[in-house]
Amino acid sequence: MKLWFAVAALVTFATAGPGFAQEHRAPAIESFGAGFPTEGAMERPDPVLRYRVVFPVTKASADPAKPNASLERVARFLNLLAADGVHVKPGDIVAILYGPATQIITNDAVYAAQTKVPNNPNIALIAKLRAAGVVVAVCGQALYAHKYEVKNVATGVRVDVSAMTTMANLQLRGWALLPE
Repeated sequence: MKLWFAVAALVTFATAGPGFAQEHRAPAIESFGAGFPTEGAMERPDPVLRYRVVFPVTKASADPAKPNASLERVARFLNLLAADGVHVKPGDIVAILYGPATQIITNDAVYAAQTKVPNNPNIALIAKLRAAGVVVAVCGQALYAHKYEVKNVATGVRVDVSAMTTMANLQLRGWALLPE
């Protein structure tokens, strides 16, 4: 009898509303930034809106062997939009990296020399973001401050003169800023 109650309780909790035993989804950026369905949520992505958003990415990776959490947040945003049928236009989402996060855009050789991790785990995420139309850019001033050369930047990452300029220009053109 106790076993029956335990099983009944487990089934009840496993199926009772959002957050319990639900699969996470990554419809736009597979393997990165998965979101969870939130049934009954009031504020949802609006397919009528054009989402133009700039994400500053400034935090270093907590674990250099894993993708950067702030960069993965960009993937989560795209996955949440896609889960509700909203698809962004190429160039409408921009991730601008600077400060301690600058290291995550380096090529494998430079990344390995600094972290002892043989392959930069962020390169695959950057490639998937770019394939989804996201602009991934790095601050040129941060490159200089961290003593990186442009040739150290991973393929597909755009070098901008400064993160300040990028964020100011985009906001003046109507992009929303989503800080970390």
